[in-house]
Amino acid sequence: MQTVVKKLIVFGVGLIGGSCALALKARGAVGEVVGIGRTRANLDDALRGGVVDRAYTLDEDWTHELRDADVVLLATPVAQIEGLLKRLLPVAAKNAVITDAGSTKQDVVAAARSAYSTCPSAVFARFVPAHPIAGTEHSGAAAAFATLYENKHVIVAPLKETDADAAQKIVAMWQTCGARTLTMLPEQHDRIFAAVSHLPHLLAFALVAELAGRPEAETFFLHAGSGFRDFTRIAGSSPEMWRDIALANREALLNELDRYQAQLNAMRAELERSDGAALEERMKRASNARRKWEKGRAG
Repeated sequence: MQTVVKKLIVFGVGLIGGSCALALKARGAVGEVVGIGRTRANLDDALRGGVVDRAYTLDEDWTHELRDADVVLLATPVAQIEGLLKRLLPVAAKNAVITDAGSTKQDVVAAARSAYSTCPSAVFARFVPAHPIAGTEHSGAAAAFATLYENKHVIVAPLKETDADAAQKIVAMWQTCGARTLTMLPEQHDRIFAAVSHLPHLLAFALVAELAGRPEAETFFLHAGSGFRDFTRIAGSSPEMWRDIALANREALLNELDRYQAQLNAMRAELERSDGAALEERMKRASNARRKWEKGRAG
């Protein structure tokens, strides 16, 4: 396979950024990968695992690596993106395409507009917001693997100012990783993923936190089975990352919490009046919708 990215810089060499690097390497589609992150221990894991070819902590001198990079991937918690952009933009190659992997988009776009405010419009045109819809409950460079993105969706959310060539480079990068790319407006992205991603994570965290706070928590966890495991798997995800996502998409997430609470209130009322028929009908609608969704994914 031909080289898609000559030099990739990954800020935040964890599951998401590291798996992108490994996927490109596995296909011979990247010339070299440089990792930049907060902790030396994680970067050493990335070096040992062949995720990156060179690695620097944020406190070290990495600016020279940006001068000939053609793609920069920001795979950090979304709250860090504006600060990183302000540090890297003065030294990055003017033709470099900078993209992110954040789970929210409107706040990332706002952060980018702020960071790029003193740059020529042609430089901002090479910023491409994106979001890979893939992951596990594990984090760090050691959790990365080359097949994470196979047959997964990646949302690319170009702005009206975005160069078509820059957007296409990011599309090609993710497709080379095995992903299916979709285009979506940032505001549409945030509304949808508040419901299907951000809300489920909040619910999983909430249930585990509630049980963990009980005096007899150990007894409950001792008897928890596969249903609890499946429902709460994502509560093992990075609290820092999901804190930032929840706050960044606060308005849409609050709306989804209200909708979910309305469903809980309806089910509670059905339980209080022992209305088995209504409860079963609600569960049946949910079960049918879940099976239809699963069938569509398999197809």
